[in-house]
Amino acid sequence: MTDPQGTSEPRFDAVRAALRRNLDSGEELGASLVVDVDGERVVDLWGGFRDTARTVAWDQHTITNVWSTTKTVTSLAALMLVDRGELDVHSPVARYWPEFAANGKQDVKVRHLLSHTSGVSGLDQPATIEDLYDTERAAARMAAQAPWWTPGTASGYHLLNFGHLIGEVVRRVSGRTLKQFVAEEIAGPLGADFQIGAAERDWSRIADVVPPPPLPFDPEAAGQDSPAYKALTGPSLTADVANTPAWRAADIGAANGHGNARSVARILSALARGGEVDGVRLLGEKTIELIFDVQADGVDAVNGLALRWGIGYALPQKDTIPWIPDGRICFWGGWGGSMIIMDFDRRMTISYMMNKMAPGILGSDRSATYVRAVYDHLS
Repeated sequence: MTDPQGTSEPRFDAVRAALRRNLDSGEELGASLVVDVDGERVVDLWGGFRDTARTVAWDQHTITNVWSTTKTVTSLAALMLVDRGELDVHSPVARYWPEFAANGKQDVKVRHLLSHTSGVSGLDQPATIEDLYDTERAAARMAAQAPWWTPGTASGYHLLNFGHLIGEVVRRVSGRTLKQFVAEEIAGPLGADFQIGAAERDWSRIADVVPPPPLPFDPEAAGQDSPAYKALTGPSLTADVANTPAWRAADIGAANGHGNARSVARILSALARGGEVDGVRLLGEKTIELIFDVQADGVDAVNGLALRWGIGYALPQKDTIPWIPDGRICFWGGWGGSMIIMDFDRRMTISYMMNKMAPGILGSDRSATYVRAVYDHLS
């Protein structure tokens, strides 16, 4: 039996037991799990291995590619500029990025980018993963494109380009790339072990991702003119690309953030704690309220999930994620099952990051088990 490392309060023994079971059974390879309640880490656990050969232990300094959990940090960066009065979510993107007005996008608002409703959820063909590594050039291509559906009418998950769109707005407003902004304005001040991409000096402590089974749907079935097909092939990728130097060197604010449960919780707890973490204020209450302004509520045109999108974050939707309760909660997760949940009523943040990717699009049986165990034992 492998007992997870770290600490947890006795009332969360079921959470520790669930992680232990998954590590023992092999469902988990390596993982970290944090529950922060108003700045106190009542659960701070990690365990397992970084590698499939099970020769290198996952320790408290291990980081991994967290896939779309990265988007939650990218959204925070944009909201920080909103809070400073430098960015208005209700203004056209073209106010800050004039080239984006091309091909009928002059009325696309910043809030549309943040809620996946802009109509630009990938690159027009031809598109390869290497195209995304040249961040500015890829953003310029997106600015020149026509939208794939009428902006603002529905969400179509901005799978790999969310960070290119938001990042270019951040760059135009702040003069810094998204990677720089996150390092200097978020991770640095908070002392959070998180970065967009991963510096070469940190590669030795990265847990490579272990790819999941194929996704449970075929983009061809939707038709080549559909937003789903265009997004999933614009560009397509396999999970093992995350283990390459080129991916780690890139600035992909949709998908190549590197961190662990502790660092992601440290950053995103700013939301549940009223915008401030240990004296470092990132957001004010008025800006936080924007998160709950519903922008889309229905079946997403790209990933096919029934989703409620606020500004920057998903909101509870029982049909899709029944194990996240109703209430003043926002969340999102990464391919393979990583999850970050901010519960405003309880001033609580739940963070789960791992290297062995599970089947599916959002969440996993493992993340569901941990989250249920947290909520079952809050009293």
